[in-house]
Amino acid sequence: MMNEIIQNMKERRSIRKFKDDIVPKSDIEQIIEAGLYAPSGRNRQGVIIVAVTDKKTRDEFSAINCKIGGWQDGFDPFYNAPVVLIVLADKTIPTYVYDGSLVMGNLMLAAHSMGIGSCWIHRAKQEFEMPEYQQFLKKLGIEGDYEGIGHCVLGYADCELPTAPERKNNRVFFVE
Repeated sequence: MMNEIIQNMKERRSIRKFKDDIVPKSDIEQIIEAGLYAPSGRNRQGVIIVAVTDKKTRDEFSAINCKIGGWQDGFDPFYNAPVVLIVLADKTIPTYVYDGSLVMGNLMLAAHSMGIGSCWIHRAKQEFEMPEYQQFLKKLGIEGDYEGIGHCVLGYADCELPTAPERKNNRVFFVE
């Protein structure tokens, strides 16, 4: 019998079509908590999460993400997901990109374990280099020099759950 956590890791896939159904706040909070327990260099815990459930704000982030990505107006790079967890990391910490990436991984695994779909959406770095998004953080009371690591979009899948492709060979080397 395979360990439940390892099974979760093997089965989690990115979802790219979501239902409109709202994810309960208590579930979002549990997922965020799991993200905040990710390892960080020297336990500095320099990663923050901005949870966006307000549709207007979510749609504004989707629109700027679409523009940065070079898609036509109207494309939703968040795939209709009703929740966007924006992961940002303190750029003064040497391991900030790695730390933020580990948070993203924990968020996606926690969501999957709860029957909630997720997908890592890029371009948060470019968004939070823009003055209006730095202002957005200041309005939330967030001070410091943060870089956007990614958006973890969450929701209930409106599609068949993808299966994992076969793993490539010759990717592990033992020195015994």
